[in-house]
Amino acid sequence: MVLKVLSSSSAGNCYILENETECLVIELGIQFKKLKLALDFNLKKVTACLVTHNHMDHAKGMSEALSNGLKVITGKGTAKALGIDHHGLRFIKSGQKMKVGNFEILAFETHHDVPEPLGFLIRHNETGLICFLTDTTHCNYKFPGLNNIIVEANFCQKIIDQKLLADKKFLRDRVLKSHMSIDTCRDFLLANDLSNVNNIVLIHLSDSNSNEIEFEKKIIAATGKKVTIASPGVIIENFNKSAI
Repeated sequence: MVLKVLSSSSAGNCYILENETECLVIELGIQFKKLKLALDFNLKKVTACLVTHNHMDHAKGMSEALSNGLKVITGKGTAKALGIDHHGLRFIKSGQKMKVGNFEILAFETHHDVPEPLGFLIRHNETGLICFLTDTTHCNYKFPGLNNIIVEANFCQKIIDQKLLADKKFLRDRVLKSHMSIDTCRDFLLANDLSNVNNIVLIHLSDSNSNEIEFEKKIIAATGKKVTIASPGVIIENFNKSAI
């Protein structure tokens, strides 16, 4: 299985998990034509698209994906907030499982400033168990048996304290109350059993409040695992149960 990063920032988020026969799109926060190009216009290969919440950097391409015949799995709160009603929607709620193609999806609640934000556990025979967690202040859960982790590391507390002083307190407070810091990301990872984890992918880094080199070093030092920063164009060829 291959993981492709199309975009991972406040400007847009979209990831493709694929093998030779099928793929799962995670987040639709880019122009749909860019997703079609990345898929070589083979939309039949897409089993479904997952959308965590209604912010445009995660859901910008949702309406067009639906109009092009793709299934979109998301929470009812997300669709309602976007004003989208379409037969291609598949609603999922925290604790609910769903299967699309050979992908099994389990949704869980996250903590963001929107209606019904979700994270996803994704299982496939090739990848094992994947955790996808973004746009949340923290995670309530520990997940046994993880093989790959895609997790937000949005900001560094020290950087944001230096840059967003009293005159930008609203913006600072909004980030602190809706995103995961690198330290919270590290604590989440260390709370889980990482013994069978092959890849840790750090996503949704803030353009101004993060340092990707330092973030990568910090998580490698804490976990001893392979860590990748999700920059646009990054491809992880071995997004499988274990390293080859």
